[in-house]
Amino acid sequence: MTERQTPTFTELVNLASRLLGAGVVATNEDSFADAEHLLLAEPAEFRPHTFGLKGQIMDGWESRRRRGRSAEQPHPTDEDHDWAIVRLGAAGRIHGVIVDTAHFTGNYPESGSVQAASIPGHPSPEEVAAATWTDLVPRTPLRGDTAHEFAVTDPTRYTHVRLNIWPDGGVARLRVHGEVLPDPRDLAGLTFDLAAQEHGGVAEAASDRYFSSPHNLNAPGRATVMGEGWETRRRRDKANDWVRIALAGGGEVLAVEVDTSHFVANAPGWADLLGYDATGGGDPATDAEGWFEILPRTRLQPDTRHRLRLSGARAATHVRLGVYPDGGVARLRLTGRLTEAGRASLALRWFNALPAAEATAALVAAGLTGTEAAALTAARPLTGAADLPAALR
Repeated sequence: MTERQTPTFTELVNLASRLLGAGVVATNEDSFADAEHLLLAEPAEFRPHTFGLKGQIMDGWESRRRRGRSAEQPHPTDEDHDWAIVRLGAAGRIHGVIVDTAHFTGNYPESGSVQAASIPGHPSPEEVAAATWTDLVPRTPLRGDTAHEFAVTDPTRYTHVRLNIWPDGGVARLRVHGEVLPDPRDLAGLTFDLAAQEHGGVAEAASDRYFSSPHNLNAPGRATVMGEGWETRRRRDKANDWVRIALAGGGEVLAVEVDTSHFVANAPGWADLLGYDATGGGDPATDAEGWFEILPRTRLQPDTRHRLRLSGARAATHVRLGVYPDGGVARLRLTGRLTEAGRASLALRWFNALPAAEATAALVAAGLTGTEAAALTAARPLTGAADLPAALR
């Protein structure tokens, strides 16, 4: 089984994106500026001398100034701190976190930490607050007006994160980059967008990202402006641009949608789609001979959603969208279904990343005894999906 390539964590999907469905579940304090600002997609802005009823308007999360307990103890203790809990838009393995204090200079926290928890289902704020939390980023000094990048090596699948700041202050943005790991039981038997971020599709590589990111191609929802798509610079040679996407799992693509919405004078003239099946261990990044045609080179129209059904289906773990010669595409959608091998591979990655209690519970629900489930959970990481009960693969 071929492992997925892992680019720099900032190139991975932001699991804390509002587009994916992330939200602030709870915070103990946001008197100056709403904690929901942490999740805004655009970079934080600052407009000096712009005051509201609570003071200077800040584009971020800002808590009130902490005070001590009495005149004799006017300062907060070393442990007094504020926090905000974020439900990730998609559960997954976290590879890195960015705590950005942009524009907070005289009012940034002295230090901060990031914790994570896995809470199945649709928990209430009270259930989330009572969960067991694991340190991803231990308490660390913070600086003002700085994007602090923290790599994370914890292999566990998480659903929530908690940002803690000492003793108070403001943070502009929180980014939680990682690998989406959907529950394979939710996708079994369904047709869905195999390329979608919310299911684990990842834009692994692109020939050009001059004007905008290839990650926009498989982002949730429709693009509302040109800048929410993928656009390349103008080519001055005879080659073409492309994006390679790792699918949620090995699957059969049944229909393709190439959406050039908002690209009018800069849409590609044509596009094609190639597939690659890495189930046998090949590398799509280096094996030029392993690619096969899914969609032949097809004429595109500007500002148009092109919906194209395919006459045949062949299993693929990766696709490569080619545009000729250059230009912009708003979205790529690949309606299909997981193959048996694709679902098994996804199930294995998901199971190996679950917290132990959840892994054991999943095995019991699949028919194993408590003793058998505990023994199989302790044997992780499993190397083959055949070790999983049939109900999970």
